[in-house]
Amino acid sequence: MAKRIALVTGGTRGIGAAISKELKNSGCTVAAIYHGNDDAAKKFKVETGINIYKWDVSDYKACSAGIAQVQRDLGSIDILVNNAGITKDAMFHKMTEEQWHVVMETNLSSCFNMTRLLIEPMRERQFGRIINISSINAQKGQIGQVNYSAAKAGMIGFTKALALENAKKGVTVNAIAPGYIETDMVRAVAPDVLDKIVAQIPVGRLGHPEEIARAVVFLASDDSSFITGSTFSLNGAQYLS
Repeated sequence: MAKRIALVTGGTRGIGAAISKELKNSGCTVAAIYHGNDDAAKKFKVETGINIYKWDVSDYKACSAGIAQVQRDLGSIDILVNNAGITKDAMFHKMTEEQWHVVMETNLSSCFNMTRLLIEPMRERQFGRIINISSINAQKGQIGQVNYSAAKAGMIGFTKALALENAKKGVTVNAIAPGYIETDMVRAVAPDVLDKIVAQIPVGRLGHPEEIARAVVFLASDDSSFITGSTFSLNGAQYLS
């Protein structure tokens, strides 16, 4: 891959950390964005040497200031990976307004915030790669996750429309919908529940974060220039769309 500047939201833990590392290994200069866990982010920086930045991606002004700092430090951003996401699970008839809005703002509005601030420079340079990390639950739904499923499904619609608008400008926009991936969050699930989840995955195992990350690296590369507006399901055949 040509030397590019990549920005990964939620980039210091879980799938995001794997994406940041694989992009660095591919030759990119990476900025990993985080919001909550200072200790994990500092450990990640020490272990990987990847640049870390802290801001709330659901806050447009914070994104504007943060992106400006990244550009001052590293240069123009060529690759954006919208990976940041949270869950606030509840059955919908018991879901609070706060549970709805915080998930929508962090998971979906963040895509507007980050992409809006970067799309015009990408169009001007006639190059950009935007990769949105959605979810299997955007495609099939999930009990207790109406907010999360709606936000992640919104990312897929966002991807398709934005791809059409920018196809002639050298900017590709694609989504990846991971299934159940072996992260700290998934490993924290009760063993009996986790066994039931794995039993529903035809390949018979959880996915690895690196498998998602390698797909991101391909979509971020020059070799993927004819692929845009697509959603890639990486779920071990748990759900076929």
